[in-house]
Amino acid sequence: MNEILSPVFILGGSGLFIGLFLAYAAKKFEVQKDPRIDQIVGVLPGANCGSCGFPGCSGYAAAIVEEGAPLNSCTPGGAAAAGKIGEIMGATVDVSGPKMTARVLCQGHKVEKKYAFTGTINTCADVAQYAGGDKSCRFACLGYGDCAAVCPADAIHVIDGIALVDETKCISCGLCVKACPKAVIALTAADKKVTVTCSSKDPGAVARKACPTACIGCGICAKICPKQAITVENNLAKIDPEKCVNCGICVNGKPAVGENPAVKGCPTGAIVNNFKRPVKAAAAPAQNASAPVV
Repeated sequence: MNEILSPVFILGGSGLFIGLFLAYAAKKFEVQKDPRIDQIVGVLPGANCGSCGFPGCSGYAAAIVEEGAPLNSCTPGGAAAAGKIGEIMGATVDVSGPKMTARVLCQGHKVEKKYAFTGTINTCADVAQYAGGDKSCRFACLGYGDCAAVCPADAIHVIDGIALVDETKCISCGLCVKACPKAVIALTAADKKVTVTCSSKDPGAVARKACPTACIGCGICAKICPKQAITVENNLAKIDPEKCVNCGICVNGKPAVGENPAVKGCPTGAIVNNFKRPVKAAAAPAQNASAPVV
């Protein structure tokens, strides 16, 4: 009988001893977690987009408490989240900056294809490796949806070969900006509706031949802007958001009033002031039947 019970008691005693030792060690060497980390995670939007530069919301919260990371780096959370984080940390946060949104600086849905791909190539990054892309404008949105694929808010869809941003959904994380190989997406102030939707730096004749809505660098917008908010650099109009007042004269011009003659706006429609276009279901990029196949 003892031959049976002895091993049982020995094994049981050893297990009990090891368990008690592990429990003591866990208590002895326990790392205390600052409760502010969980509080900050609670006020973050939970998008885990990485726009703050840290691995997810929990990583950002830990970096704030333990490393002194900036309190206003969460772009999806914006001023509201930054303010709450400041309250938790007992610090004042500058939340005066404007809400940002992603915008596609291209209207190239009418741009023709230089060639058509066959096979499994279906990303902008891959297509851009072949002669800069398959569109006749080398600066155009390629429309294969790399930006839509990384958007955590389902705010981007490709329609008629062009990416469109639903600004009501955009959380300004900037992932689409990083994903676009043609650099035609930018984060801009959401309250500034007038935007140059072209990224071409080609001379005017070349740009217009490639796209009917290209900026040709004519400078008309710069001449008629009442706030001197527009300049032309490298054949492309550029708007200073600090000076722009959304008057829209550069877009539509203005009628004659009294002795003042009428003013015409952008001759190609490269500047627009309406970003509330509805976002429909995603569509496959249009293929030009006349384009050579590679």
